[in-house]
Amino acid sequence: KIEVFEPWFFLFFGVFHLHRIWGLIDRSSYAKFWISILERKGVLYYFLMVVLLALCVLGVGVFFKNRHKNYWWRWIYLFGGSYLLFDLLAIAVGWKFWNELVHKMFDVSSPYWNVIWGGFTLLGCFVFGLGVKLLFQHRLDDT
Repeated sequence: KIEVFEPWFFLFFGVFHLHRIWGLIDRSSYAKFWISILERKGVLYYFLMVVLLALCVLGVGVFFKNRHKNYWWRWIYLFGGSYLLFDLLAIAVGWKFWNELVHKMFDVSSPYWNVIWGGFTLLGCFVFGLGVKLLFQHRLDDT
């Protein structure tokens, strides 16, 4: 059974990753925006951290709750959610290596810029598409 929140989980993360198209269009404003969010740690930062944390914990919980009868895409909760929880923790505690890595990711002169942000954008397309598919499948299952 597809849980009610699952399509919305993937739709949210899809949109979250798809917004990175902005980084492919305007590197400077994209990098400036996100670096300022990460450094200031204002309301938007904490709002995003709480939402991302809650969704990841919820997803990992559903994975383990259904560990003997999971759909293939629930492995995304385990691996993607675990990575993101690690990422959030490393940012929250100010792990120096991770902070340097994040700043390198936002280096607008990096020759890897399009690979990094293009990869995240493609991931967003996939995840958003999966969310749409699950939304239709969940609605069909309810009828």
